[in-house]
Amino acid sequence: MSRVAFLLALAIAAALAGWTWYRQPHPAATADPNIVPARAEVAVAAAEVAYVFAPATPDGIGKFFHGREIAQVMGHPAIDWLERGEREQEEAPSKAIAAIDLKPTDVIADIGAGSGYYSFRISSKVPFGKVVAIDIQQEMLDFLKKRSGELKVTNVEPHLGTIDNLKLPADSLDAALMVDAYHEFSHPQEMLASLRHALKPGGRIFLLEFRGEDPKVPIKALHKMTEAQARLEFEGAGFRFVSNLRPLPWQHFMIFQK
Repeated sequence: MSRVAFLLALAIAAALAGWTWYRQPHPAATADPNIVPARAEVAVAAAEVAYVFAPATPDGIGKFFHGREIAQVMGHPAIDWLERGEREQEEAPSKAIAAIDLKPTDVIADIGAGSGYYSFRISSKVPFGKVVAIDIQQEMLDFLKKRSGELKVTNVEPHLGTIDNLKLPADSLDAALMVDAYHEFSHPQEMLASLRHALKPGGRIFLLEFRGEDPKVPIKALHKMTEAQARLEFEGAGFRFVSNLRPLPWQHFMIFQK
C-alpha cells in the first residue's frame, strides 16, 4: 500500500471511529471526583533529555520522553469527538473555564486548539486581549475560522504552528492553555522550550490532561497523564509547579508558571 493510500485509510478510520480514538474499549465509567491522586515529589530533570525509540504500542508512536510513550495524534476527522454533546457531562469544561483566571487584556494561546471548543469559550474572558488558537493541522484552523464567522467572535486568532515550534514572538503570551493535547506532541522537549520562549515572565500554563492515576477514567492509557509525569516533564523544562485544582470529573487541572 502506498503512503498516500495508507494515510487516507487512517483518516477514514478516524472519521468512522470518532470518539473511540480516545476511549477505552470497555463501557464508560464515571470517575469519582473525590479521588485525589497521591502527590509525588519529582526531581528536576536535566534541561536536555534524549528521546528513546522502541517498537510502537497500538496507541503510541514508539518515541519516549522521560519514560512516557508519546500518543498518536487525534486528527481533524475526529472533530465530532471534540464537539460532542456529552462533553459537558463527561468533562465539565464549564468548570475548567471558570477556573482559568485571566485579565481582560491578556493574550492566551490555546495550544492544540483543534476545533476551537475552548478557544471560543474563553474568548469572552479576554475582551480586550485575544486567544491565539494554535494547531498544526490546517484543516482544524479552517474549521475554526469558519466557526469564528458563525459565532461572530473577533478575538480568536487562528495560528499555524509546527510539530516543534509555536512560531510566536518572545514574551508575547500572558498564559497558555493545553487541553488533552500535550501528550500527543511528537516533540515535547522542543515545544516546551518554544512555549517558555513565548511566555512573558510569570506567564502561566493551564494544563488539562485525563488522569492517568484513575482507572475509572475511560480513556486509553497513552491519552492520559499522571500528575507526577506532567511535573517531571514541565519542571524539567524549567517551569514551576503551582497547583493541581482538580475541579473536574476526569481531568487534572494543573497550573505551571514561567
